[in-house]
Amino acid sequence: MPSTPSLIHQLKSDYPEFRFRKAKRFLWSPSEHTVYYTGAEADYAFLLHELSHGLLGHAEYNRDVGLIAMERAAWDKAVELAPSYNLVITEDTVETTLDSYRDWLHARSTCPNCKAIGLQIKQRVYTCPACHHNWRVNEARICALRRYTI
Repeated sequence: MPSTPSLIHQLKSDYPEFRFRKAKRFLWSPSEHTVYYTGAEADYAFLLHELSHGLLGHAEYNRDVGLIAMERAAWDKAVELAPSYNLVITEDTVETTLDSYRDWLHARSTCPNCKAIGLQIKQRVYTCPACHHNWRVNEARICALRRYTI
């Protein structure tokens, strides 16, 4: 397995259209064409995952389920890229990470009034088919989830 610095060096060479910057967390910035990474040796899977967002042209999503589809596609691409760098990304890593997004989606879509599962009707707005309650959610990908009655 290559070290993170040598992997970064190789990725910079293989993908000159992207920038790679060390940061406190992994992130793909479409506006900056930049992959942010932590530099931790064991986190190469997340580095390839964020790069995959860039390679797939991921920028925005309108529905929360669209984010999960983008995450799945980026993991599939990362798994495809890994052998080129003598790396393996396990299905367990992929599913554990995707589970965090599934949990995020479940929490957002749970009606704060009756706890039934709601339906997203527009960006960050849900409605409950059981009690007809409507609520708005914050972004909450890197902060605590908030739901507001509307």
